[in-house]
Amino acid sequence: MENPVSQPAPVVVAIDGPAASGKSSVARALARRLGYGYVNSGALYRSATWFVLEGGLDARAAALAAAHAFQPTAGAEPDPSLFEARINAHVSAVSSVPEVRALLTDRLRAVADTLPGVVMEGRDIGSAVFPQTPYKFYIDASLEVRAQRRGGQTGAGSDDLQARDRTDSTRRTSPLIIAEDAHVIDSSRLTIDGVVGEVIGRLKLKGLVVE
Repeated sequence: MENPVSQPAPVVVAIDGPAASGKSSVARALARRLGYGYVNSGALYRSATWFVLEGGLDARAAALAAAHAFQPTAGAEPDPSLFEARINAHVSAVSSVPEVRALLTDRLRAVADTLPGVVMEGRDIGSAVFPQTPYKFYIDASLEVRAQRRGGQTGAGSDDLQARDRTDSTRRTSPLIIAEDAHVIDSSRLTIDGVVGEVIGRLKLKGLVVE
């Protein structure tokens, strides 16, 4: 009996960081540059929050519904309604439920398995979802710059960034942390292209072939 041919593991570039740090813009641009799929994990948690608020579901049921409904494609953009003020106000609380994170983490891993390469952004991609990937980046920026960016986003509702930082960083399950082997980039004074260029340089140093 022949041994089954093993499939190569997908290349995962993990982009983590706090809200409005610029990680979404960087991840999208990086995915285009690499020719990889792009997955915004925050959209999945925001979808679960929407299900909670709209349907009166408990968080676990909402996460399950969101996971089934979530069908990411390369370059897919979250619906603008997911950035309404009411979603901003509750998404950290929904994301803190251990069962929610377990369900959606499994979904994110399953999505990556369907792609030869993926740039995935979130708050725990490098620390919890794909801790084995050697390609980890943490995009940060000053609170002042982040507030300016969030205020300038079309369709974005009000968002208490300090409160979200506190909730995301202190939750028991998969808190927002900087993975030990992540490369940290302060995007406060950098353009998107500047951050992407730094990421590309680090990927090449780590041996990833970038055309």
